[in-house]
Amino acid sequence: MGDVVMYSSVSVDGFVADDNDQPGPLFDWLTGGDVPLDESGQLKVSRTSYDYIRPYWDQIGVTIVGRHVFDMTDGWDGKPPGGMDHMIVVTHRPVPEGWDPGAPFHFVAGVEAAVATAQELAGDRIVEVAAGDVGGQVLAAGLVDEVRMDVVPVVLGSGKRYFGSVHAQHLLEDPDVVVRGDRVLHLRYRVRR
Repeated sequence: MGDVVMYSSVSVDGFVADDNDQPGPLFDWLTGGDVPLDESGQLKVSRTSYDYIRPYWDQIGVTIVGRHVFDMTDGWDGKPPGGMDHMIVVTHRPVPEGWDPGAPFHFVAGVEAAVATAQELAGDRIVEVAAGDVGGQVLAAGLVDEVRMDVVPVVLGSGKRYFGSVHAQHLLEDPDVVVRGDRVLHLRYRVRR
C-alpha cells in the first residue's frame, strides 16, 4: 500500500488560501519558471522544482479533497487534474445533480472511509490528501504518513489554514527533504508514529 501524503503550497504563516478562498501568490512558483511541468504548458517551474515535483506527481494514484474544493472547481469538469485515475471527494451531501456517473470521482462520507477507498484504488501508489480541513481531519485520525509543503515566501495574515482545524499536537520527524526552488521551498516530513 502506498503512503498517504498531505500536500499543498502554503504561505510562511501557514495558509493555503486567503479568507476568500483565493491562493493569491501561492501558485506563482508554478507559472514563473521555464520548464513545463505537464502537457498543458500552463505550469512552468524551475528545473529544481521540476526535478522534485514531477517524480512525486507521477507516483500519485488518487487524490482526496473536500466537497468545498470540488464545488469551487466545478468538479474539474469530471476529469481529475494532473492525469490522475481517481479522485475521492469527502462529503455528506449527495452527488451533484446531473453528475456523470462514469466520471472517476468517488463521493465518500468521512475521512476514514475516504482513505480506505483511496488506498484500495491506488494500490502501491501514493494517496494524496489536499491540505486544509480534510487534510487536517486525516492527520487527526492518524492516517497521514508524510506531510509535504511548498512554502512560498508570502505572509497572508489570515485565511484557510494548512492543517485546517487541527487543535491537537502532532509530531513530525525532522525534514528528510529540503529543496530550494525559485520563490518556493519544498519540504517533506514523515509523521512521527
